[in-house]
Amino acid sequence: MEIATNRLDRGFYRYKEEFEEKALEVLRSGWYVLGKEVSSFEKEFSSYIGEKYCVGLASGLDALWITFRLLGIGHGDEVIVQGNTYIASVMGITINGATPVFVEPDEYFGIDVSKIEEKITDRTKAILVVHLYGMASRMDQIVKICRKYNLKLVEDCAQSHGAQFADRMTGTFGDVGCFSFYPSKNLGAFGDGGAVIVNNLELAEKFRVFRNYGSEKRYYNKVVGANSRLDELQAGLLRVRLRHINEINQERIQLAKYYTQNIKNRKIILPKPLNNSTCVWHQYVVQCEERNQLMEYLKRRGIGTLIHYPIPPHLSEAYQYLGYKPGALPITEHLADTILSLPMYSGMTIDEQDYVIDALNSF
Repeated sequence: MEIATNRLDRGFYRYKEEFEEKALEVLRSGWYVLGKEVSSFEKEFSSYIGEKYCVGLASGLDALWITFRLLGIGHGDEVIVQGNTYIASVMGITINGATPVFVEPDEYFGIDVSKIEEKITDRTKAILVVHLYGMASRMDQIVKICRKYNLKLVEDCAQSHGAQFADRMTGTFGDVGCFSFYPSKNLGAFGDGGAVIVNNLELAEKFRVFRNYGSEKRYYNKVVGANSRLDELQAGLLRVRLRHINEINQERIQLAKYYTQNIKNRKIILPKPLNNSTCVWHQYVVQCEERNQLMEYLKRRGIGTLIHYPIPPHLSEAYQYLGYKPGALPITEHLADTILSLPMYSGMTIDEQDYVIDALNSF
C-alpha cells in the first residue's frame, strides 16, 4: 500500500459538484477581482471566527508583513516569537525591518509563556503567537503579558482555522489574526490566499486600502501599498469549503484520536493538546529520537512523511545576519531533529491509518 503524506484530491472530490458549480459561476460572471465573492467570503469568515471584520489578501505571508507594517512596527523594534515556527512567521517581522526575538516552545509546540517576560526590552513592540499544527496557544496568559507591557498582539493562525482556547476562536485574542488559505490548510483554497481578522473598523479599512495599491478609490492612492488581493475564484471556492469546515475539522479530530489510541511504541512520543483548548490537527506531529531511521523505515513501507520543520528559522541561511549559532535554542533545535508529521488528510480511510499504525508499532 502507498500512503501519501497528504492527498488534496480527496478533499476536492468530496465536494466536487459544489466546487465545480462555484468555479463556473465565477468564471461566467466576468468579474474576477474584488467582487461579491470576496466581500461575501469576508463576511462569512468573520462571522465564523466571531470577529467584526475580515479582509482578504493574497497569502498568509502578506497577512503577516502587512499587519506589522500597518501596526507601525519596523526598524529598531523587536517582536517576540517562538523559535519552532515556519520561517514565514519570522519573515512577516523582518520584511518591515524589525528584529525577531526567539522564545523556546512548551510541550504543546506553542510559545513557552513562562519565558516571554525575560525577553521583553524597551524595544519590544509586539508578541507574535503561532498556533502551530492546529493547536491553540495559551492565550489567557499571553493576553495578560501584552496588557501589562502595552504590547501589540498578533496571532499567526495559518494552521488553526477553527481551533479554540477557552471556547474562543484563535484569531480573536489579539490586534490582528493572520490566516493562510494555502491548499493544504484545513480551510484551503486551490492556490494561494490569505486574510486578516480584526475588531477595529479603522484598521480594517487600512488593510483594504493597502492591499489595493494603497487606493481607496481607483487611481487615487492614499499610501504606497501593495497588490495583495484575494481573487474572486479563490474566494468563491473558499466559501464552499467554509460551509463544510466543521465536518472537515471533526474528521481530522477523529483521525488524530485514532492515531493516539492505537499507536503503541515507546520510541514514539505522541502529541497532546493544551488543556482548555481544541486542536484541529492541521498536522499530527510525533517525536522520535531515531527520527531519520523511522522516516526511512516508513518510506520503505510506502508511507510518506514530512518534517515541519527541519531547519529552525534562527539557523536558516536567510537569517545568518541575526548571529544565532547552533545551541542557541536547544529545545527548538531538538524538536527540529526529532519531529515527524504523519499522513493526515481529508478522506483518509481507516485501512490507510491502520497500515500507518502497524508500521509505526513494528518499528
